[in-house]
Amino acid sequence: MSEMTAIVGAGPIGTQAARLLADRGERVVVITRSGRGPDLAGVTRVAVDAADPDALSAAVTGARALFNCANPTDYTVWDRVWPPLADGLLLAAERTGATLVTASCLYGYGPTGAPMVEGQPDLATDHKGRLRAAMWAQAQGRHQAGRITAVEVRGSDYVGAGVGANGHITRQLPTVGRGRGAWVIGRPDLPHTWTDVADMARALVAVADRPDTWGRVWHAPSNEPRTQRQAITDVLAAAGHGPVPVRGIPAPALRAVGLVNPLMREVAELSYMFTRPYVMSSARSQEVLGLTPTPWDEVCRRTATGNPAGVVRA
Repeated sequence: MSEMTAIVGAGPIGTQAARLLADRGERVVVITRSGRGPDLAGVTRVAVDAADPDALSAAVTGARALFNCANPTDYTVWDRVWPPLADGLLLAAERTGATLVTASCLYGYGPTGAPMVEGQPDLATDHKGRLRAAMWAQAQGRHQAGRITAVEVRGSDYVGAGVGANGHITRQLPTVGRGRGAWVIGRPDLPHTWTDVADMARALVAVADRPDTWGRVWHAPSNEPRTQRQAITDVLAAAGHGPVPVRGIPAPALRAVGLVNPLMREVAELSYMFTRPYVMSSARSQEVLGLTPTPWDEVCRRTATGNPAGVVRA
């Protein structure tokens, strides 16, 4: 009988991971509260609240790995949603013996002026970053105590198929595709790392297979940094469109709007990502895992079309 893997979350990363695992013959269970998820051969979808450790453990029993690909998209609910969800995942991993493989972000590192590398300390200053850092510290602590096996992969801002309105680049596409200008957070001409969701999924699958990588943070293979202006222009070119004006929204303006808009207040806390270079190195992960990032032109095609295969639709 083929091996079983469980994935919590059916967003672009969970969907890509499910596809990779099913394509190589594993039985994949995708777990969401609604029971929705990718309609793929070899993938079973179940409706479970992952914050319920009893229900989640029952769904995960027999799995070799438990992928945490959940991502509450509304920043204003993170403090309410993440703690019980993280606890449910930790308890399910401990009860079932499944390796906890977490898809995470760079927020835990906090503001930094140098390229981010694996192994650097988590020094977040905003509450979202501190929350993500605490989640990893708890998982790593249980791993070191021998209670679970855990590993985390971090990526930068996402591009690629299926990212949609939650991505800094993809949320611009409906407007810029009609020739209108883009308004982006911060300064549009600073170097910034972008991570293809397909490359994040490849890294998650790779570390799940490698006990020698467990207990550590790894970075998803990502291309050399591009500015926000470059990234928008390149994605537009992949869709057959010319460049448009790209203007920046200053951090003080975000903070002012945040006085009356809770979501903008949360976004303003992370504005440091776009007011200084925000660069992640994945050189170590590429060397150890034997992965290379998807070529940038293909990433742009996937981002422009929403097609995982990167084929521009007629």
